[in-house]
Amino acid sequence: MNIYVETFIAGSIDELWDKTQQPELHQRWDLRFTEICYLPHTDQNLPQQFLYKTRIGFGLAISGEGETVGTRLSDHQRTSALKFWSADPKSLIKAGSGYWKYEQGAKGVRFLTGYDYETRFGGVGHSFDRLIFRPLIGWATAWSFDRLRLWIEEGIDPAVSLSNSLIHAFARFTLVLIWLYQGLVPKLLFLHSDELAMMGASSLPPALIPLAVRGFGLMEVVFAFFLLVTWNRRWTLLVNLPLMILATLGVALTAPHYLIAAFNPVTLNGSVIVLALIGYLAGVNLPSARRCIRQEKKS
Repeated sequence: MNIYVETFIAGSIDELWDKTQQPELHQRWDLRFTEICYLPHTDQNLPQQFLYKTRIGFGLAISGEGETVGTRLSDHQRTSALKFWSADPKSLIKAGSGYWKYEQGAKGVRFLTGYDYETRFGGVGHSFDRLIFRPLIGWATAWSFDRLRLWIEEGIDPAVSLSNSLIHAFARFTLVLIWLYQGLVPKLLFLHSDELAMMGASSLPPALIPLAVRGFGLMEVVFAFFLLVTWNRRWTLLVNLPLMILATLGVALTAPHYLIAAFNPVTLNGSVIVLALIGYLAGVNLPSARRCIRQEKKS
C-alpha cells in the first residue's frame, strides 16, 4: 500500500524544482508540513539533512528528521530521493523513504511521488494507519500537489488556496447541516405544530397535511446529501437561491404572520442565500485531490 501521487503541471521544470527543493517554498504548499529547515550542508557528496515539524492542533506538534538527495539526470529529467524518521513519541510514523520524479514535456512537467513508512504503537498503530491515517495523508499529498499546480499555473498563492478552501468548506458544510436539521427535526422526527400550521394554510385536505410536511422534510434531507456529494461542483450552491426565494414567497402568501416571528423564515432563508453565495465565490480554482492520479500504472 505504498502512497503514490502523480500530476501534470503546465510550467517549467526549473520553477517546479525550486518550489519543491527550497524549504521556505516547500512548506508553503505542502499540507503535510508546517516547518522544514535544512541543516548546514558543507559536503556536497553527503545527503542534505533537514528537520521538519507538523502542527496537529491544540498547541501540539510532531517533529522529525530526514535527508534528501536531488539529482539532475538531464535538462528534462530530475529525481529527489529522501529518507525520514521521527523519535517523537506522538508520531505514528517511525521511519520511511520515498522519491520525487520530474519529467519535462512539451506542455509541462509530469510530477510524481511514491513513499512508504513504518509505524509505531504495534497492531493498534498499524490498524489506525491502514484505516484512517494512510488514506488521509495520501489525500493530503494529492491536495497539496494540486495546490502547487495552481500556484505555478494560475499564480494563486498557497495561503489563498487554503483560506478559500476553508471558507468554501465551512459555508457548504453549514448549509448541509441547516438542510439536514430543518428536514429531520421539525418535520420528520417531531412534526412541529408550526410546520403543520404553515402547511395547513394551503388548500390541502387536512388528512394530507402531515404527509406533505414529512414529504418536504424528506426532500430537504435528500438535498442536504446532494450538497455534500457534489462538494466539487460550485453551481450546486446556487440552487439554494431560488429554493429560498420560493420558500419565503410561499410563507408570505400563505402565512405572512410568520415573517415577523422571533425565529422567522426571512432571517433563516436570507442567511442560507448569503452562505451559498460566500461558498460559491470562494469556490473558484480550489485545489482538489481528485485531479491527481493515485495509482501507479503497471508496466
